[in-house]
Amino acid sequence: MAAQAPLGRTAVMGVLNVTPDSFSDGGRWATTETAVAHGRALVAAGADLIDVGGESTRPGSTRPVESEELARVVPVIRALAEEGITISVDTMRASVCRAAVEAGATIVNDVSGGLADPAMLDTVAELGAGYVAMHWRAHGDEMQSSTYASYDGPGGVVGVVLEELGVRRDAALAAGIRPDRLILDPGLGFAKTADHNWDLVANLGRFEELGHPILVGASRKTFLGQLLADDAGPRAVDQREFAHVSLLTLLAERQVWGLRVHDVRACCDALRVASRFAEARRSGGGGTRS
Repeated sequence: MAAQAPLGRTAVMGVLNVTPDSFSDGGRWATTETAVAHGRALVAAGADLIDVGGESTRPGSTRPVESEELARVVPVIRALAEEGITISVDTMRASVCRAAVEAGATIVNDVSGGLADPAMLDTVAELGAGYVAMHWRAHGDEMQSSTYASYDGPGGVVGVVLEELGVRRDAALAAGIRPDRLILDPGLGFAKTADHNWDLVANLGRFEELGHPILVGASRKTFLGQLLADDAGPRAVDQREFAHVSLLTLLAERQVWGLRVHDVRACCDALRVASRFAEARRSGGGGTRS
């Protein structure tokens, strides 16, 4: 699947974290064998592509060394790509990007939008891969500090993220990344408070101004846990899926290019319901009551 190709519906990107410390499922798929098996299961559940990552980007995370990230993701990507599965690699390193594409990945999902590694954009352009540029300000160990999670410019968080993501778009195009291979992501949860995330979700349509398809990753994130909090604190990570499914049903109406999700089957079911409902609404509902 080309990065820009419309499916006639929202694409489902299944999350495959080959890490010991990801916020949602760290350690569950930390070996090549378990990760490959889970990748297959995600496809069987309905995922259109699998996003393989070897570095946790959760708040407070620290980076693995380059060799460790390569060892985590490359064997998994190669095995899944050999089965004809469409793969994106979730990385901020140009060296990992190159190795992943050589192993069979066709899309590079860079949460830093090219800021973490100055060689990234040129490398993606050279390889001819699809590229997801996300809005980003800092690595996980400092991104939620007030230094970075503050948006006082014109238009608040929506205006500032639009402007900063537009700068990353321009940099990607200037490096030679083809316009039809570029996807943008507003970066929910990255250097953003819960209120920031809700403002961005409510204004996703604004990001069409940037002229490229939009990927959204809200699955199981902290702002959903805070919304569902009780006296014991925020809802646990593995108990946020109903809220996420409700949210992505609304996001489907905004015709985003793709959704990055953990529970693929639940999300695919919700998208089918949303699609059928929209179809019925367009038809005008000509039935009769009995």
